[in-house]
Amino acid sequence: MMPRVVVTGLSALTPVGNDLESSWNSLLAGKSGVDRLTRFDCSMYSVRIAAEVKDFDPVRFMNPKEAKRMDRFCHLAVAAAGMLEQDAHMSPESMDMDQCGVLLGCGLGGLETIEEFHSKLLKSGPKRISPFYIPLLIANMAAGQVSISTGAKGPNLVTTSACASGLHAIGYAFSDIRLGRARAMITGGVESTITPMAVSGFGAMKALSTRNDDPQQASRPFDRDRDGFVIGEGCGLLLLETLDSAKERGATIYAEVVGFGASADAYHITAPDDSGEGMAMAMRQTLREAGVNPEQVDHINAHGTSTYLNDITETKAIKEVFGRHAYDLLLTANKSMIGHTLGAAGGIESVFSIKSLYHGQVPGTINLENPDPECDLNYCSRGSVNRNINYALCNSFGFGGTNGCILFKKFEE
Repeated sequence: MMPRVVVTGLSALTPVGNDLESSWNSLLAGKSGVDRLTRFDCSMYSVRIAAEVKDFDPVRFMNPKEAKRMDRFCHLAVAAAGMLEQDAHMSPESMDMDQCGVLLGCGLGGLETIEEFHSKLLKSGPKRISPFYIPLLIANMAAGQVSISTGAKGPNLVTTSACASGLHAIGYAFSDIRLGRARAMITGGVESTITPMAVSGFGAMKALSTRNDDPQQASRPFDRDRDGFVIGEGCGLLLLETLDSAKERGATIYAEVVGFGASADAYHITAPDDSGEGMAMAMRQTLREAGVNPEQVDHINAHGTSTYLNDITETKAIKEVFGRHAYDLLLTANKSMIGHTLGAAGGIESVFSIKSLYHGQVPGTINLENPDPECDLNYCSRGSVNRNINYALCNSFGFGGTNGCILFKKFEE
């Protein structure tokens, strides 16, 4: 019999807060983390807004020498891991760290490092390249650095599946525990790629909002006047462990993980299949694995990117899976406030989904003033809602047509 898997730790660094509680309170208050881009001079760019993690100093979480040997995405991951350790009361005395792994999602890795050293190479030649260049940039270093900082010696890897990376990491960490490969997993997603090349690249695709004069109104999932997503950064981590392990150490249990689904559209490199078939398939797999009927689900934390095709297609897929019950669901789009954090999105939004379960509160979707006629579900556009939540589904979809969904349940003995 497969073990039950529960969530016993949560942490987050987001554009609306440098820890989980401040981030959560900002979401409930409808506070936007989108503002003018400050990470580089963007005056010549068509896109000049972003959802940055503000006032973050990595030296608060590690010594300066360590900080110099990490890209910003690893700074965020290690900082969030330290907060996770505190929240979950993790220690070698309370847990067998040989049986604790790290599985994180990261879409692009150290793009900031690549751009910095490419510039040095062109200006000064190969002798200016640091021996730390490769360890700084590779995406799996997020999991590696978290393993080093926490002492977790179990399975250690990073999933890279574009904007679904963080959610896929949680799903496969859940599977690893159920299959007995580990008793606990540090999992979630991290990303920090607010760089000239990333903004230029997404901008060239016409994927980003250009509402530069009104940044806090720019991310508007499901709204008729949406014009693209706002690039963001951040980290959201969970500690998953077997129920037996959690009970043995007297851990606080926030939720139970009961289902995970993944699929591919097999359709296009960037656009979702407008039938919604792939997204619907992932949601159905999740419910089937959990043994849960669609009518039992109370809340969906939508992928909700504020792009034209995604919002319509996700709405269509939800209707396909949930039928008439789709109109009874409480949906929300955290990206309306934190922007699109790319590979971190599934991690951060899973953390917020669990907070909704645990506290019975669903943050609203801001900037939804004129709903798209094809997006006619309840996206909590009038603000946060207090309601008992028994099952919460979290969606993440990415370029390449990759889809992921995970289902959390309110914990019961």
